[in-house]
Amino acid sequence: MKLISSPAKAWEEISMEEDRRKVYMAFVYPMIGLCGLSVFIGSLLTNGWGGPQSFQIAMTNCCAVAVALFGGYFLAAYAINEMGTRMFGLYSDMPLTQQFAGYALVVPFLLQIVTGLLPDFRIIAWLLQFYIVYIVWEGAPILMRVEEKQRLKYTLLSSVLLILCPTVIQIVFNKLTAILN
Repeated sequence: MKLISSPAKAWEEISMEEDRRKVYMAFVYPMIGLCGLSVFIGSLLTNGWGGPQSFQIAMTNCCAVAVALFGGYFLAAYAINEMGTRMFGLYSDMPLTQQFAGYALVVPFLLQIVTGLLPDFRIIAWLLQFYIVYIVWEGAPILMRVEEKQRLKYTLLSSVLLILCPTVIQIVFNKLTAILN
C-alpha cells in the first residue's frame, strides 16, 4: 500500500532489500493468485453458479488473468532490462529489473482484483492504470539508477511495457482459447 500512497518512500525501502528475488514469493505470486481468485469469484457471480459451463468460464477467465500477469511480468522485466542496457547504458541486472517490474505492477494487480469482483468498474480501472507512470517515475532513479535527463523517456517506455505486456498476453490467450474451443 505504501507504493500507492507514497511511492518515493516505498522505493527507498525496496532499494534496501538485499534479496532481489524476494519479490516473487513475497509480492508477485500472491498478487497473481489474488487476481485469479477475484476473477474466478467475479465470473461466478456474473454468470451464476448453476451448471458446469459457468464453472468452466470462471476457470478459463481465471487462467487467462493468471497467465497474462505471470507472463506479462517476466516479459516486461526482460524487455525493460534489454531496453535499459541498449538505450540507457544501464548494466544488465535481471534480478533488479524483476524486482522493479514486480513492485511497479502494484497498480495493475490492485485494479485487476477490483475489476475481477466488480466488472462494471473497468472503464475507471482503465484510466487509473496510468498511475503506474508515477510509480515508475519515482522508482526509476531510486532503484534503477536512471539519470535525471533520461528519466522521462525511461519512465514512459517502462510504463508502456508494464501495461501492454500482460494485456497482449491476455488477448492472445483469450483468442487461442476461443480458437481451440
